Amino acid sequence: MAADIFPRKKPANSSSTSVQQYHQQNLSNNNLIPAPNWQGLYPTIRERNAVMFNNDLMADVHFVVGPPGGTQRLPGHKYVLAVGSSVFHAMFYGELAEDKDEIRIPDVEPAAFLAMLKYIYCDEIDLAADTVLATLYAAKKYIVPHLARACVNFLETSLSAKNACVLLSQSCLFEEPDLTQRCWEVIDAQAELALKSEGFCDIDFQTLESILRRETLNAKEIVVFEAALNWAEVECQRQDLALSIENKRKVLGKALYLIRIPTMALDDFANGAAQSGVLTLNETNDIFLWYTAAKKPELQFVSKARKGLVPQRCHRFQSCAYRSNQWRYRGRCDSIQFAVDKRVFIAGFGLYGSSCGSAEYSAKIELKRQGVVLGQNLSKYFSDGSSNTFPVWFEYPVQIEPDTFYTASVILDGNELSYFGQEGMTEVQCGKVTVQFQCSSDSTNGTGVQGGQIPELIFYA
Repeated sequence: MAADIFPRKKPANSSSTSVQQYHQQNLSNNNLIPAPNWQGLYPTIRERNAVMFNNDLMADVHFVVGPPGGTQRLPGHKYVLAVGSSVFHAMFYGELAEDKDEIRIPDVEPAAFLAMLKYIYCDEIDLAADTVLATLYAAKKYIVPHLARACVNFLETSLSAKNACVLLSQSCLFEEPDLTQRCWEVIDAQAELALKSEGFCDIDFQTLESILRRETLNAKEIVVFEAALNWAEVECQRQDLALSIENKRKVLGKALYLIRIPTMALDDFANGAAQSGVLTLNETNDIFLWYTAAKKPELQFVSKARKGLVPQRCHRFQSCAYRSNQWRYRGRCDSIQFAVDKRVFIAGFGLYGSSCGSAEYSAKIELKRQGVVLGQNLSKYFSDGSSNTFPVWFEYPVQIEPDTFYTASVILDGNELSYFGQEGMTEVQCGKVTVQFQCSSDSTNGTGVQGGQIPELIFYA
């Protein structure tokens, strides 16, 4: 993953290749001794510094990095480190500098410390998904801003519903507002996927509260409730508490009342929350009365439904029409390719319907990237015979990255004569998002940029 996001330039000559091989060896062996007159082999100061990376030669300080039982002893060169970090400069040359030969750093992982040293010595950024957060911590602690920015960029690029909740927690800890905003965008748009992810159970209590308070969370409330119970179960394990209903409620505390239980569908409440055991008998009775009684009781739970997100619609045709011999569906595929300039979340497509009276359609919709299916759904929609478009939704919104073409496809079964789009546009500005369209080789029913089906992309941004 790191190689894809931060590609290394190909070596211009054999000496740079030797340097790269040398400090790659140094990652695991810090006792290598260069050949005599090794300085003459490398034309630049960067290459010569790279030879010193994780090398005991001329080292005037050592770091014992990592928690007890998992430490690693790493060599350093005070001058190089001080040039790369104001914290190291103060540590070695400041007014309160201490002349220590060995410095213990128990709160930084050895792999992360090595990644930081590699940047300071070699001017190279080498990040990996499993160590990038620890590397960000090290870069923040020792004030290495360019490396910290690279870590944040890496995290933003790899952000998904699976890790958004954990990264939200970390971004607040590291005071990275841009990353926090990106996390919220993913969590809002793909809320149900984010809440059902394993990472959701790893968040701290403060982050749990902020998610449960979120007004724009795009999820059914029963999903929010079940996610909170899953978190409580894992939290009981973290606190070495028995997995009982009482303890789950205890660890949730006041956060339980941030779940908008009265806004659930009655079936979801009756078959889910009411039978979970987490609510008291009085709470259960009061909520049932809230659903049914004219005079509603006062509740501690928030009783106003979340606003969620309002989907945007990108319409790619300037007009539509119908003729007696078009548009026909006989198991053929209508398809179009599109790309956006900002990350969005495709929730579904707007489709045309019957041009000769009301009709029901069965639609198989699909979204692919480079042949890989990212989302699909089979559903029905009713067309009232007008030229309006009718929404067909994916089960979950699909994350779309910028500057990459995706393929939107639909296979329709229903009334063969329908409206179709005309005067298609190759580029459409929809709010702050620019969408480009091009023809798809998957299209076997005539849909293209200029005309056809799939007139709308429905998305969150």
